[in-house]
Amino acid sequence: MQRLGFIHDMLDVKVLILFVTARSHYPMTGQEIYELCYQDDCLSYFDVCTAIPEMVKSGHLQENADGRYEITEKGREAGELTEDSIAFTVKQRAENAVARFNRQIRRSSFVRTQVLPRETGDYSVVMSLDDEAGNLMTLELVAPDQRQAVRLSRLFEKKAEDVYNLTMMELLDDEESLED
Repeated sequence: MQRLGFIHDMLDVKVLILFVTARSHYPMTGQEIYELCYQDDCLSYFDVCTAIPEMVKSGHLQENADGRYEITEKGREAGELTEDSIAFTVKQRAENAVARFNRQIRRSSFVRTQVLPRETGDYSVVMSLDDEAGNLMTLELVAPDQRQAVRLSRLFEKKAEDVYNLTMMELLDDEESLED
């Protein structure tokens, strides 16, 4: 039976991995590489798990101390030569997935939270939002228990920009009424 899709053999898997890792601005785990490459139903997780160590051994990828992978110069050169063999639709979907990944990782580097137990038995949640120039806002809230502190932390990670914008709007709106 003929296999449909772009992925037909291990070489196709490796070409797609090179394409994805060349466009990522950040090192990735094997799982992240798989998720970004999974743009074709013929790709299996086991193919990616087999290809990555082979590509590290051949010098196309390198593994960092924390178990993340990034493309090498050799891999970048090989990827440029072979990426034309990737089906257009697979290439477009993979490129869009990598762009989302890059945006998500970049954003997460600007939003930080920390849950700290206090002597009184409650928890302090320190939340901060940065941009390229530095810190925009640091907010510390006290939560009565760890569950609520973790929930505050997670929600701030999702809505940090909204919290910052609402705070600015509220404070600046009040400033206008003080001037009258």
